[in-house]
Amino acid sequence: MTTIPDRLEKAPRFEGRVLDAQLHLLDRQILDADGVPVTTVDDLELDGHDPDQPIEPGAPAPWISALLTGPVLATRIFGGRVPASRLLRVPWSAVSKVGTVLSLGVRADSLDASWTERWVRDHIIGRIPGGRHDPQ
Repeated sequence: MTTIPDRLEKAPRFEGRVLDAQLHLLDRQILDADGVPVTTVDDLELDGHDPDQPIEPGAPAPWISALLTGPVLATRIFGGRVPASRLLRVPWSAVSKVGTVLSLGVRADSLDASWTERWVRDHIIGRIPGGRHDPQ
């Protein structure tokens, strides 16, 4: 049984911006460098700590290495967890801005996360009469 101390120590100061994953990242839309929607953030990949071990007081905080996206709707409805092999990674180094949406410094075509958008565009929308030109 663990005990909860009566008084918590102050959190250490960190360099850079501290993000609340649930508030600032999860379920946010990701836009590429041209402002084209790519996907939404479903989960995060963290480095700097073993997930099976508790974080010791005074240990450095884990950091975000990638944003994860994939087929998570069924698991949100029915429970369970998507296998890690089914999730697509967007490297954190590609993120250029965190706001109401996450902006990337790269184009969507360079990411594996946008393959479904490209497939639907090329195989379904492109076969509809008038589907290959930009509506204006």
